[in-house]
Order: sequence, then C-alpha cells, then structure tokens
Amino acid sequence: MQLNLKDNSTERRRLLLRVIAPAFPAFNIYSRFARRMTALGPICVATAAHEVEGWDVEVIDENNYREFAPSDEHGRPDHEALQDIRPADVVGLYGGLTSTIPRLYEVANLYRNRGVPILAGGQHFCAENIQDALDNGVDVIAIGEGELTIQDILRRTQDQKPIDDVPGIAFLQDGRLVRTQDRPPIVDFESMPLPDFSLLRNTRVKVYPLSWTRGCGMNCEFCTVKGKPRSSSPERLFRQVTSLVEKHNARFFFIVDDLFGQHRTDALKFLSLVTAYQQKISTRLKFNVQIRLDKASDTELLTAMKAAGVRTVCIGFESPIEEELVAMNKKLKPEEMIALARIYHKFGFFVHGMFIFGYPLVGKAQFTMSEGERVRRFRKFITAARIDTVQVLLPVPLPCTKMTDRIVKAGRLYSRDHVGWEYYDGNFPCFEPDPPLSPEELHRASMRIMGSFYRFRHMFTVAMHVLMFPSMVFSLHNLRSAWHQWYHGWRISLIRFGGWVTIRRWLKEFKKGVFSKKLSDAKRVSIRPDEKGQENSASHLAN
Repeated sequence: MQLNLKDNSTERRRLLLRVIAPAFPAFNIYSRFARRMTALGPICVATAAHEVEGWDVEVIDENNYREFAPSDEHGRPDHEALQDIRPADVVGLYGGLTSTIPRLYEVANLYRNRGVPILAGGQHFCAENIQDALDNGVDVIAIGEGELTIQDILRRTQDQKPIDDVPGIAFLQDGRLVRTQDRPPIVDFESMPLPDFSLLRNTRVKVYPLSWTRGCGMNCEFCTVKGKPRSSSPERLFRQVTSLVEKHNARFFFIVDDLFGQHRTDALKFLSLVTAYQQKISTRLKFNVQIRLDKASDTELLTAMKAAGVRTVCIGFESPIEEELVAMNKKLKPEEMIALARIYHKFGFFVHGMFIFGYPLVGKAQFTMSEGERVRRFRKFITAARIDTVQVLLPVPLPCTKMTDRIVKAGRLYSRDHVGWEYYDGNFPCFEPDPPLSPEELHRASMRIMGSFYRFRHMFTVAMHVLMFPSMVFSLHNLRSAWHQWYHGWRISLIRFGGWVTIRRWLKEFKKGVFSKKLSDAKRVSIRPDEKGQENSASHLAN
C-alpha cells in the first residue's frame, strides 16, 4: 500500500498535512462550549506530525471556526476554497466522536475526489467500522494512538515508499481489508512534544484542553475509554500550562481526563507547582476538572485544588436509580453520592453533574419504573445534591462497548438506515428502551429534567444579582467572602438562563428535522431474536 501524492515533485517544496475535526451534525448542547474550546486529539497528532522534516501541518476545527474564514452556506469551512488557497497534500480526519462520522465521510470524499490521500483515526474506528470507513472515502485508518503512526506514514509518503510495515493501521489492498500488527500504547510521554495550539487555523480558543492520563481502569460498560491508565509526569502537565500562558495568554483550562486526582501524589505535585507559579506571575488561572465523587473525602486534595484555581468539578453521577448504577458497574449508592457532592460544595467548588437517563439494565432484570417516577427521582436527587449545572443525556450505544454488545444481542438497536450515526450524541434514542418506557418517553423525559432546571426566570435572577452588586461592595469588612458569594450566585443564574436559551434553540432545530419520522420507521422494522436465541436479527440491526 502506498499513498500517492497528487503532485509528486516533493523534492523542491514542503508538503502540507491538514488535520480536520468534523462538525457536529446539528446544533446540540455542546455547540456553544465547542466554540470556545477545541478537541485535543487532533492537536496532539498534528504536533507530532509537525516534527517530521519537510512537512507543514495545520488543524481545522469545524466546530470552532471563525466567520471571516472561507465558509460554506452553513458556516462550516469551505474546503474547496481552502484547497485552492493552500492545497493540502494529505488530509487527516478526527473520528473521536461517533456523531460526526457522516460529516467525516463527506469531507473525506470531497478531498479524495481532488486526488488527496485521506487518513482517519479516533475511537469510532473499531471492529466493522474500520471496513465501513475504508468503503466511504478513507484510504488509511490509524488504530489506537496516532502520534507515532502519523510520523511513520508521512516519512514513507514523502519518500514515495509503501506503508505496509507501519504498525497500527488498516487499509484495503485489492479490495481486501489489511490490518498491520498492533502498535503498543505510548508510555514514554516525556519524549513527546507539548501540544502546539499555534497549528490551529481560523479558530479562537478561550478554554484550553489539557491531558496527562490516557486509559481508564474504571471499566464502565458504556464507555469507550479502556485500558490501564498511563500518565505523564506532573511536571510535564505543568509545562503545558506555562507554555499556553506564555504563548497564548491562556487563563482558562479544562483538564479533560476523567480521573483527576486518581494518582494522588502526582496531582498534589501539579497543584503545588501551579499555585506557586500563579504567585510568581501575579495572575490567577482557572481550571475545570473531571473527578470522581469519592475524592470528596480527600480534604488535602480538595484544599490544594482550591488553592490552585480549580473552580468547577465535573462529576459523572450517571443516575440516582440504584438498579441502573449496578448495571453501569458503579459502586456508590444514591445517598452516598448526595453526601459526597455536598462536600464539594462545602469547599466552594462549582459542581457540574452529568447523568444518563434510561440506562438499559442487564439481563432480564425485574425492574420497571414509569417516566414520571424517573423524572421525579432525578429532580429530587439534583436538588438534594445541590448541583449547580446538569447535563442529562440518553445512553448512547457507542461502538465496541459492552452496553452496545448487550443491546445488539437483544435485537434492540435501531437500524442505522433510519437512526444513523449523526444521532449518536446523547440527545436521541438509538435503541428500544427497557419497558415500560417508549423511545418517545425517553426522549421527552430528558428534556423535562433539563427544562425544569434551565428556565427563563433565571434572567430575572441575573438582573437581581447585578442590582445587589453595590451592597456587596459596601461589605468591605469581608469583601473577599462577599465577592465569592455574589459571583457564585450570579454565575449560576447566568449559566442556567443560557441553558434555557440552548434548549429552546435545540427544540426549534429538532422540530424542523426528520428524526420523529425516522424513529417511527426504525420501530416499524425492528426485529427481535427468535425464541431459540438466534441472533440473526441482531446482526441485521447492527449493519
């Protein structure tokens, strides 16, 4: 297998790799935040590629794209224009989000029709999805981590040599799928370059993503992040922070790893370095982290987090229903989760709660609960835990997870001819839920919970906080405490009003769409395995 460049006169010029993060299929709850941040995976791969001699690299994030850049009628990048202005010799596509795969294929075919070789990688590409991508415009799939793989591919392509011996890739040869030997996971992070955000084009980043751990040992059955955790040093993560402050005047950071604080000693070291650094430069930095609930019992860790500038803790509560927590392989009970969440509040953290509504139970569990009762349980839990902001999504049957395997074997996955990848973002039912819920009830319930939390009336609370600001100023005897109390209330009200605006816009877009018709068609053609346990229908529904 060899990637043939459209212009083979490579000896007299530098080559260009364009890495693209495809756009979401439609407006969703992530859209507003995505316009302030960017995906870290494409940056890491592009940074590694930039170290290959003779190659220039640029990153296009379609979800964070400036209006004055070449755009199509939907406000997305005009790739025809980009290719005319600065032709890419190779294009790399980020498949980390399953819902963006239809757009990924669209972009792949656009460039492929212009003779540009197409690479793709990301967690979506596993099992039969590898073949699917190669049938839809992609020339080579990078399986697993892509930094070293992209370097090998670019070197061989520049020298016009075959890539058959590059570990960790898949391609078609004479119509047959070929997978090379697996590439071992990266463990020597110190030898890797720091992510270079200057490679982004036509993008404005306000919140900079950071990462120092790959893999996760929690083994949640709905999650695609697996494998033994591998971490870089706290000093390397600290260098990422200082580099972004110095080069990009960064002030806001989001540590995207799911398990902040899991390696306690390293976390304390990083927090100590960040705290001292802020004192030296006389500037306050702000961090959001994803953390487990049980870390609330570690007083020393929470104190260090607060001193370092951690403002928001994002916590996967998942569900207030004990039977669902068992199915997810979660170890805490609802009452324990409430108590731990309150500890985070006591320390002054802003708590963002993430939930999954209507999780499918394992086997033939004798458990039924109406839509109304489930909604009531969620609302009661959110109030009791004093959660500041919430995100309630539906379970998504992501590729190659245990939950998806269960749903497919039970014949409950809706045909992707009707409910395609573009609906796999947590806002749409993609499979037949547990009785007595219908997919329509599942869909409606998540919006009921969010709608009762994010409401128009919070606009008046924002105004009230503005009017209260002068009284806060006069509390000079305890100005710091008064400021934090005022700011916390103002920020919550502003975000909740913004959430109401987001939900209203999403519902408007939903009503203009065709999902209801597609869901109706999907339900009509659904087939269950027969009484003998045959799973022929399951394979039919998965294809």
